[in-house]
Order: sequence, then C-alpha cells, then structure tokens
Amino acid sequence: MNKFKKSLMALMIVIGTCTAPVAALSSFGQELEGADGQIVDANTKTNSPKKGGGFYDIVFGSGVVGMLLWFALFGDGMLAIYFSIDCLIMIKPEKLMPAKLIDKVQEAMGQGDVVAAMEACQNTPSAMSNILTAAFQHVEEGFDVIQEAVNAASDLEQEKMMQRLNWVSVCGNLGPSLGLLGTVQGMILTFQALASGGAGDAAALANSIGQALWTTAGGLVVSIPSITAFYSLRNNANRLILRMTAVTMEFLNGLRNVSVEGEEAVAEA
Repeated sequence: MNKFKKSLMALMIVIGTCTAPVAALSSFGQELEGADGQIVDANTKTNSPKKGGGFYDIVFGSGVVGMLLWFALFGDGMLAIYFSIDCLIMIKPEKLMPAKLIDKVQEAMGQGDVVAAMEACQNTPSAMSNILTAAFQHVEEGFDVIQEAVNAASDLEQEKMMQRLNWVSVCGNLGPSLGLLGTVQGMILTFQALASGGAGDAAALANSIGQALWTTAGGLVVSIPSITAFYSLRNNANRLILRMTAVTMEFLNGLRNVSVEGEEAVAEA
C-alpha cells in the first residue's frame, strides 16, 4: 500500500511538473496587441483574420534548429524531473539508515558482540551498514584507526549520493544554456530578415524576436526548479551523512579503550 501511494505521488509530481512549464509559458502568450493598439487576451472575442505568436506556433514554426532546441529543452526538463524524483526516493532516513539495522546493532554492541553487529550490517545493506562495516573491520587496530575508517566510509557514501545528485544540477545548468542558444538563433533570424529588406514585415520580425524570448523563458522555467531541487536534496543528504557518522561513533564509544596489543586485549574490551 505504501509503495502504491509513493508511485501515485511520483506520477502526480511528474504530471504536474510537466504541465506546469507548458502552462506557464503559454500564459506568456495569452495577451496579444490588437490592431487598434489595445491589449486583448485569449478570452476576448476578436474578429482578427490572422492568428499566431502562441506557444504552439513558436515551437513548431521556428525551423529545424528551433524545434531541436525546444525538444532539447523538453528533454532536459524531463531528465531533471526523473533525477529529482530518483534522488528524493533515495535520500531518505529509512533508506540510508533503517531503524531495524540501528536496533540490531545497538543490541549487539550493548552485549559487546561485534560479530553479531557485523552480521546485522550484512543482512541489511544500506549506507549506514557500509559505514558500520568499515568501522568494525578495524576494531583490532585501535579507536583512532576506527575513526579514520568511519570518516573515509562517510565520504565515500556522500560521493555516491553526489554522483546522482549532480545530474539534477547538470539539467539545471543546461536549461539557461539552451535558452540562450535559442535566443541567439532568434536574433540571427531577426537580423537576417532585416538584411533581406524585411523591415516592413512586422510579423516576421515579431516571430523571430518571439522565438528568442520564448526559448529564454523556457530555459529559466527548467533551470529554476532544478537548481532549487538540487540544493534542497544536497543539504538533506549532507544532514543524513552527518547523522549517520554521529550514530556510528556513538555505537563505537565503547571501543575507545581498545588497544592494539593483540586479540586478547580486544576480547577484554
């Protein structure tokens, strides 16, 4: 039931995030200037014989290069949604540090049974179990070595999460770049129209300038949510890594007096 609710929520997020940019961009073109200089919107009934300048006309009337740019923007937005949802599901306390694992390790360490604690880590694979396993593997080498192993394992787990999180940042950074490329293409078309003596054709100039502005808006619509999601997920990941490290060191406080003289000293500790 919980998996069904999570899947339904993820589907709603995808649908909402996909439709929101299109609705936002379409709202930019709802207001058009009439022939008499008055502003009319999409809900105003007019008898204008010529229609155009909407979002659909901008996307499919911008030429091959313009259409490729728009498809790249849509693809970038979809990838940003996918990686954001993937990281949102991955970076959760119940995923990284299961309560079942913590209870078993706490019980085993309370009895001084390191072997049972390692078995609990092996039976419950997670980021927390990886950090604990790295610590338990150096039990015979002293507390300082254990602490170094915990820090190294924590850095490794953080790097694993950042490798997936960075894709959200990449999608966020690609949005303005694609929008800027579309802006440059629209301005090139504008100057080409002017150079070919099209200064009197206001519609052609308006379409070229519209292409430039719409792609800029599209890039920003993709970039702003992606960058916001990246920093939010990154901060959450850093908090969980620090929490896992603190919990691990709390479990290992009983090993502070472990010496490196031999197995007998370790057994006594």
